[in-house]
Amino acid sequence: MSEDKLTKPEAIIFDMDGTLFETETLLVRVHQRLFETLREEKLYLNETPPVDKLLSCLGMLLEDIWRQIMPDSSEAARRRADVLMLQYELEGLEAGEGELYPYVEQTLAALKERGVKLFVASNGLEAYVKGVALHKGIAALFDGLYSAGEYGTSSKVDLVAKLLSDHGVGPAWMVGDRSSDVEAGKGNGLTTIGCAYASYGKRNELEDADVLLSDFRELIDRYDQASIS
Repeated sequence: MSEDKLTKPEAIIFDMDGTLFETETLLVRVHQRLFETLREEKLYLNETPPVDKLLSCLGMLLEDIWRQIMPDSSEAARRRADVLMLQYELEGLEAGEGELYPYVEQTLAALKERGVKLFVASNGLEAYVKGVALHKGIAALFDGLYSAGEYGTSSKVDLVAKLLSDHGVGPAWMVGDRSSDVEAGKGNGLTTIGCAYASYGKRNELEDADVLLSDFRELIDRYDQASIS
């Protein structure tokens, strides 16, 4: 991990789950409802997998998540799980469930005031990513909300590349909690910031990040102390 002086970014790109949004505050109930419904519909008859298994898969594409947590399921069960996951997530968000990590809204607003362009790049579904931003009151702070669900990308490297190309972004930071975020940043020549406060991944996933955050507010100091290229 490099702790060298950072270059001040024109833009900062954020992952959503485990970075801005404390996903288990929504997903525990969603997970329970989803598997209850699959059993009611006779699509999956095993016991509900531990929710920690689902949380550990956050950052993956949905199709990969289902292969991990219910490998013996049918294709029909996995397709139905896709539908139920989104339905129950959106219902939960509309009901006020789910929380941002502490100081996320204030920190994003402070960065925006400094003239930084803010983006989200997530492997989640379009309606979910935009739903979190909308219902948690942070949508207006972003210059773009990018999701694998909207653009059909097969990796976060490709999603971030599209974002950078679309917006003509120069120096940028990639902020996230999983190895896929570090890879997306490194694969596009960006400074990578690892969110060590999230509990979903393994700590060694972030060992190649340039900087680790233990508190989201540290981003402001990092930005203010960064040198102008």
